[in-house]
Amino acid sequence: MQQIFADRHHAGTQLAEQLRHYQSRHDVVVLGLAPGGVPVAWEVAKTLGVPLDVFVVRTVRAPKDPDLVIGSVASGGVSVLSHRVVTALGLPRATLDAPIRRALAELRRCEAAYHGYRVPLSLAGRIVIIVDDGTATRATMRAAVHAVRESKPVRIVVAAPVAARATCDMLETLADEVVCAWTPESSWTIGLWYRYFSPITDDEIRALLRHTDTHRHECGSHVLAQWDG
Repeated sequence: MQQIFADRHHAGTQLAEQLRHYQSRHDVVVLGLAPGGVPVAWEVAKTLGVPLDVFVVRTVRAPKDPDLVIGSVASGGVSVLSHRVVTALGLPRATLDAPIRRALAELRRCEAAYHGYRVPLSLAGRIVIIVDDGTATRATMRAAVHAVRESKPVRIVVAAPVAARATCDMLETLADEVVCAWTPESSWTIGLWYRYFSPITDDEIRALLRHTDTHRHECGSHVLAQWDG
């Protein structure tokens, strides 16, 4: 199978070319899904000249089978469960409380680690571009879209360097626009489309956010960003 991207930064530069119509707009915010989507989103936001923030989604796993994902939780406390999987496993609602709490605890830890002193960007009234390094399953991006909707943006754009065609089609029913740079018939494993696909650490995410805006301030309803590096 052909590897399309050298690494996540290379994927971000390729994806940004398909989002050029949002370049230099003061009403656009890019959200990188942590951890893997943040380096991709960093390149997208840098190319477009718009602000970047991090968005956290964590998977909810079956009570007796930690390898089985049954849903996701996202920043803002929004949870999305796969009713098909829950029903097929015959899981009572009471048994889901503990795995949801564990996912929320990890989500809060990540948010504290990534944001630190930073105040999350306001999404209300803005065009929000949600970026991941690839979309092999629908749960993570579905949870992100549902959570971002709660912040009342005017438009949600889902963007990924690689995603199965069927996944992109499904996401078009949730988001206002879907941009997938590469759409194989099968999603396989996302890492197979990259030559270098190592785990992203908390320190790497914090470093990218520090470089995002050495100076950021609110000006009326706009967020202005100056890029460093």
